Amino acid sequence: MANEGNHRQGGAVERLGFAHDMIVLEYGYDDDVDETFRERVIEVVGSPLEEEDYTGVVDAVLLWWRDGEGDLTDELVDCLALLEEGGFIALVTPGSGRGDRVPAHDVQEACATAGLTASGAVPLGDDGEWHAQRLVGRR
Repeated sequence: MANEGNHRQGGAVERLGFAHDMIVLEYGYDDDVDETFRERVIEVVGSPLEEEDYTGVVDAVLLWWRDGEGDLTDELVDCLALLEEGGFIALVTPGSGRGDRVPAHDVQEACATAGLTASGAVPLGDDGEWHAQRLVGRR
């Protein structure tokens, strides 16, 4: 079963758009994140994730976001300012079984205000404790 979860993680990483040689900035890391998914992102991009104090331009932002952490729109706008042209935000939010789940309408509203388009949510792992969406700027 664990192998199936790793396969699913790998598929999610590629479907979100992570690729070799990308610079990826991670926000919102805490002890509850899906470590298997993180490790797979690191494996695919071929380098460690940049920490929150990184100030350069990046290809992608991996944003772990839980309900009650502040203003999602503000966070998305801040992330957009760091993205290279054509970059994306991988927004990872808790699944439906968690108390800190972010309501879908909150994500939709934040994306609309920030000028982002979201893909459908991809469940991470076998338990679906986290879901990821690829957010891109509107053309």
